[in-house]
Amino acid sequence: MLHYATYEQSLNAPWVTFVHGAGGSSAIWFKQIKSFKQHFNILLVDLRGHGRSKKMGLSNLKAYTFQKVGDDVIEVLNHLKIGSTHFVGISLGTIIVRELTERFPDRTLSMIMGGAIMQLNLRGQLLMRMGNTLKSVVPYLFLYKLLAHVVMPSEKNKESRVLFVKEAKKLYQKEFKRWFGLAAQVNPMLKYFRIKDSGIPTLYIMGSEDYMFLPSITKLVKNHSSSKLHVVDDCGHVVNVEKPLEFNEVAIKFIKKQ
Repeated sequence: MLHYATYEQSLNAPWVTFVHGAGGSSAIWFKQIKSFKQHFNILLVDLRGHGRSKKMGLSNLKAYTFQKVGDDVIEVLNHLKIGSTHFVGISLGTIIVRELTERFPDRTLSMIMGGAIMQLNLRGQLLMRMGNTLKSVVPYLFLYKLLAHVVMPSEKNKESRVLFVKEAKKLYQKEFKRWFGLAAQVNPMLKYFRIKDSGIPTLYIMGSEDYMFLPSITKLVKNHSSSKLHVVDDCGHVVNVEKPLEFNEVAIKFIKKQ
């Protein structure tokens, strides 16, 4: 089972489950815990092969699927007897949240999608294809740093880049290859998600300078009646790290309305 940590506010408080992105860990949420635990029960998970779930990366699985990664999260919910929860995802974690919600809509009360990835632009597609081709011959940390600089290019994004690279250093080379291969083949599923409204209350929190992913989310919310968009000014991809006060305030307010 995935490594997890909980902060329980009360028996009657709703649960909020945090899902990090590829190369990260539950440490990415350190600026959210204090605010959220005042209102909700919190569940933090380290995804397969990440953080303190690192040993799960030693499994015999040759390749990962988003379904398998989502099942890992559901297994923890079942273990803790959490029937339904609000989900908060960041970056690639938003795809995991959206995929498991598609299969288990009754488990999801709402979705907070920070720095959401719902479409790869041409630059993103070329980068993923190049990385998938080179991942067996180029050191994984070089590829990860390159990806981090493309997604978070400015000096203002430095804290986010440093945090993600720090966590990525804890991955095995084999583990990175599995996750990179997974991300490189995500486009057909994302196309389906862009077309189909989940029907679950969803708030996208995006940085105004998240040039790679904001345009597609802006289009998506116009066609999905259950979705709303909040744009954080002067902010890049990892909104919960760069602008935690605004992220927390907007997300908590949204969850409380549900």
